[in-house]
Amino acid sequence: MKKLLIVVDYQKDFVSGSLGFAKAVELEDSIYQKIKDYKDRNDDVIFTFDTHGHEYLNTKEGKKLPVEHCVKGEDGWSLYGKVAELYSEEDLGFEKSAFGSLKLADYLRDKDYDFIEIVGVVSNICVISNAVIAKTALPEADIVLDASCTASADEELHEKALDVMEGLQIEVTNRK
Repeated sequence: MKKLLIVVDYQKDFVSGSLGFAKAVELEDSIYQKIKDYKDRNDDVIFTFDTHGHEYLNTKEGKKLPVEHCVKGEDGWSLYGKVAELYSEEDLGFEKSAFGSLKLADYLRDKDYDFIEIVGVVSNICVISNAVIAKTALPEADIVLDASCTASADEELHEKALDVMEGLQIEVTNRK
């Protein structure tokens, strides 16, 4: 069985920076361990990076979320904490200027993954967007979201996002 882990936007600005929140900090150890387990088994790991420039506040997204974040080249764009230690040159990393990554879709559609697991932040924005992209690119693969490795600053929207993903036949595990 060919497996893939997708780590969505576990970047400093979403954890402890301009858009950070306590639950994101709490995910560090579980996401770190998940990445380590995949790498120890020689399974694939992909990271997505929310990526903006200083013009962000003038974009459509920036006007609705007027908080500068994940500016490429600045500290907040980097992976957070121990997770950063596990990122290497061999890992695929997709920069994305929107919630979902079309580069991820293009990459996945030609692959033969049987199982894709998704972790990261923010569950009701970028995580759900990329989970739908994975499901669309590989509809016959098992797409799994580990709820213990994802979060949102808004608990109600987090739970609704998990419900929607289950409705889209994305398996949600470790849900409390």
